[in-house]
Amino acid sequence: MPSYTFPKDFLWGASTSSYQIEGALDADGRGPCIWDTFAAAGKIVDGSTAAVACDHYHRWPEDIALMKEAGFNAYRFSIAWPRIIPTGTGPVNRQGLDFYDRLVDGLLEAGIRPMACLYHWDLPQPLEDRGGWQGREVIGPFAEYARVVTKRLADRVKDWMMLNEPNVVAIFGYGVGEHAPGHKLGEQGILRALHHQNLAQGAALRAIAAEHRGLTLGTVINLQPCRPDTDRAADVAAAARWDAVWNRVPLDGLLRGRIPPLLADRMKDFVLPGDEEAIRYPIDLLGINYYSRMTMKYEAGHPFDVGWGDARCERWTGMAWPVQPDGLYDLLVEFKEHYGNPAVFIAENGAAYDDQPVNGKVHDAERVAFLRDHLESVARALADGCNVRGYLCWSLLDNFEWAFGLSKRFGIVRVDYDTLKRTPKDSYKFFSKVVKSGKL
Repeated sequence: MPSYTFPKDFLWGASTSSYQIEGALDADGRGPCIWDTFAAAGKIVDGSTAAVACDHYHRWPEDIALMKEAGFNAYRFSIAWPRIIPTGTGPVNRQGLDFYDRLVDGLLEAGIRPMACLYHWDLPQPLEDRGGWQGREVIGPFAEYARVVTKRLADRVKDWMMLNEPNVVAIFGYGVGEHAPGHKLGEQGILRALHHQNLAQGAALRAIAAEHRGLTLGTVINLQPCRPDTDRAADVAAAARWDAVWNRVPLDGLLRGRIPPLLADRMKDFVLPGDEEAIRYPIDLLGINYYSRMTMKYEAGHPFDVGWGDARCERWTGMAWPVQPDGLYDLLVEFKEHYGNPAVFIAENGAAYDDQPVNGKVHDAERVAFLRDHLESVARALADGCNVRGYLCWSLLDNFEWAFGLSKRFGIVRVDYDTLKRTPKDSYKFFSKVVKSGKL
């Protein structure tokens, strides 16, 4: 295997989300969110809840110590909207802000750059009751929430990501009902949720920029190259439609201020004059979440008449996702060639496997291979001139994996959900070695 050296100022670390790790759902004035409601309705595969999860709300010093020991210099975490403004609008919960104050101060003391994400799927339930991402009523409250949080933390937190994976929220939460809030609204529900997240993001970016200077503003999008299952015209067209929905609505809306031509007619009923300019904003840093390519085919009866094709892959994760590290290289080269080579960082990249402790150790060779192969793709892209600023793995800890509950493990640190004991896996040790040496 070739040897690669990463830039001296490269960002190394991990990402997490508030709902998946914090627990303490009833603590210190936090309000209910859509995932609380979804779990209470019995929609989680293993019957678990995030009531405790990793108990990061109380154990954050231990988790920061793990990051410091690994040599991390960056950490992307999300802030729980229901902790800050429990009903989505109205009074601010100071205890919620106090928690993130402590977390940020702890990160800085450990020499770790805090990178905050404002929305990682935990929409306050009262806002969902008023339409959620299906309507415009959520836009103003999100911008105000962004203003409140940055007013408190921007003196120490310089990196601000607005959303995490708006495409996943729209498709799985509002289109097919597999995620909270569990709606099955089909194509129009998907496109409405995407558009209104874009509008809220634009409003939040402008609200923050109006009050602060010197911040790095951005967002995080799950991007996956879409390939047709065959060269049949129907499959080629299906892959193009899915690429427009999954990749181009969030990406081209933000970077180019345009609705994808393939979807313009479907979106005309809710895209108002001025919207395309409102969703465009010159961000400083784009977070890319990458897990695999997508192989798509024509399949009538599915949203946009698109179904899953054959990935033709020999390696699969515990989520039954194909392992395709070359897709990450292709994605980064596309940004260089078609988007002007903007500054990007890998905000999530990782894999779930059913790794088990043996004599107190976790030998997760499959995850080690996954990380190594994807890091090589990043290194190749860097060597070819791509403007990649960092790599954050998903995730630091095993956690509450949304609709799968506690049944899927993505962490480089194992969490025993009975005792909450943290055990660094072999993947943690491998990644730490790369981080500390800057070499692969």
